[in-house]
Amino acid sequence: MRRALAHPAYRRLFLAQAVALAGTGLATVALGLLAYQLEPANAAGVLGTVFAIKMVAYVFVAPLAAAALARLPRRAVMVGSDVVRLLVAASLPFVGEVWQIYVLIFVLQAASATFTPTFQSVIPDVLEDEEDYTAALSLSRLAYDLEAVLSPVLAAVLLLLVPASALFFGTAAGFAGSALLVLATAVPGRRVEPDAPEMFFSDRARHGMRLFVRTPTLRPILALNLVVAAAGAFVLVQTVVIAKTSFGLGDGAVALLLAANGAGSMAAALALPVLLKRVAERRVMLGGAVLLVVVTGLAASAVTLPAVLDGVAIGGLPGGVVVGTVAIAVLWLLVGIGWGAVETPVGRLIRRGVPASDLAPAFAAQFSLSHACWLLTYPLAGWLGFIGLPGTALALAAVALVATVVAWRLWPASAPEGSRSDTMQP
Repeated sequence: MRRALAHPAYRRLFLAQAVALAGTGLATVALGLLAYQLEPANAAGVLGTVFAIKMVAYVFVAPLAAAALARLPRRAVMVGSDVVRLLVAASLPFVGEVWQIYVLIFVLQAASATFTPTFQSVIPDVLEDEEDYTAALSLSRLAYDLEAVLSPVLAAVLLLLVPASALFFGTAAGFAGSALLVLATAVPGRRVEPDAPEMFFSDRARHGMRLFVRTPTLRPILALNLVVAAAGAFVLVQTVVIAKTSFGLGDGAVALLLAANGAGSMAAALALPVLLKRVAERRVMLGGAVLLVVVTGLAASAVTLPAVLDGVAIGGLPGGVVVGTVAIAVLWLLVGIGWGAVETPVGRLIRRGVPASDLAPAFAAQFSLSHACWLLTYPLAGWLGFIGLPGTALALAAVALVATVVAWRLWPASAPEGSRSDTMQP
């Protein structure tokens, strides 16, 4: 990781990603609390809808943006996206209606769906050595984990001083810092192989999807994306309900439980560079998927502990709440470990599986296809409230189990890890 960070261009890009994600982490906490404030009886439904709108933007905007902006300088694309995100984040504290959240979140996430694949396509051009690039993937995962760990902790501290809506100003500051750091970075031009065919707008948009589906070593990722989305959606949508309604805890507990999830993913990101030198991606990623299935299933029991242990006291506190909170924190930590184990190696497989000239559309396709899975699971996590928290957890665990089996079948142990598709022309 130190060698990757020794590259000045990558170091600035990593810092840009880190500060933007720190702000995004504050927004995640603030959105959950804002949803609970506006509609406490249906907070999970509102939050599930908000995240579903976010995924609609990711699924449909990312491939179109990659195609439409293919000829523009990548630095300009990233800075422009940050400016849009900054303006939207600065508007969110003034929201008073649920529909206003929906509109602003769509605009913000459309800008993110433009920024992220562009950012991902730049990194392989900055770090050409595979070990450096692998380290960069773990650092990227680490940046997401810092968002999930430090941002909720920071949010918990800030909530002692300011209202939840003020956290969105921290989000705006993060996007401003990202834009300034990208502006200070020399971003390489796009790679184009001499024999790469010229493609029209619609061809480029479809090409990324076709690359992903036709490359044998990338197909299992399609199913693994669904495993992560099933477990992750339950954590992100239902944590506010578990903490505030089921356990009767305050706003700070919501932030700290989300931080436990990020801590697990951070641990995985730190361990993976060494682990992947000894263990194949297949074992690491499928193992992470199995962990996500088991932990999501166990959450169905953990959320019932306050009722099961009603009347039991621990140190003068309600025993069910104490044990339940600890259990959820541990489970969210394990979800983070499985999440990181599945997601971190994906960039290695994409880089190895497609030509350099196709990295941008391939990353855009992964961005959209993975978020299509979240588009399915976020509404499930939010709208299945009528069957209760345990039923919702079991339903999402079942989705994750089916997807894990599909990934295992699509990725036989004998399959070569580095082969490219021989049918990748549009």
